[in-house]
Amino acid sequence: MADTWLIVGLGNPGPRYEATRHNIGQMVVDELAARRREAFRAHKANARVVETWLRPGADKLVLAKPNSFMNVSGGPAAGLARFYGTAPERIVVVHDELDIPYDTIKLKTGGGHGGHNGVRDIAKALGTPEFPRVRVGIGRPVGRQDPADWVLDPFSSTERQTLPILVSDAADAVELLVDEGLIAAQQRFHAPRA
Repeated sequence: MADTWLIVGLGNPGPRYEATRHNIGQMVVDELAARRREAFRAHKANARVVETWLRPGADKLVLAKPNSFMNVSGGPAAGLARFYGTAPERIVVVHDELDIPYDTIKLKTGGGHGGHNGVRDIAKALGTPEFPRVRVGIGRPVGRQDPADWVLDPFSSTERQTLPILVSDAADAVELLVDEGLIAAQQRFHAPRA
């Protein structure tokens, strides 16, 4: 299905992790589903999915949230890619990024995983790192807090004030990437905010 895009939002399953920084990828695909008034349903690839469109007559979108823990996201992502016949260049992985300041979005295709175990596992399962990524900045912890603990913490009260805007902007970035391509999305979201 050459006209299908697979949008994979990374996170951890269960209520314990729902509101944590590591789950912002799933928050973004939730926003994309909500915009289309669609509900996720179980898929045999150990994921929950919504099959929809960018808009009527446009490419098909499969919004996906793996049921696995972050570090083993590759199995569900690769299973969905096989099921839908989606090539890596049409698999958009949405994930948290420590090395980008909070409230910042960056897009790229390919390259390293930057220590992100979910991205590493997907690249391994797909056999290539050459897939687009929407990287949602969560920033690094201040002081000596271990980054592994930081990503599993809920957003701070200050961050929660702007979190809905960040999630909405990241959903916009996914839609623009699918609709107009990586460069157009980079030009919009990499530019300094006014």
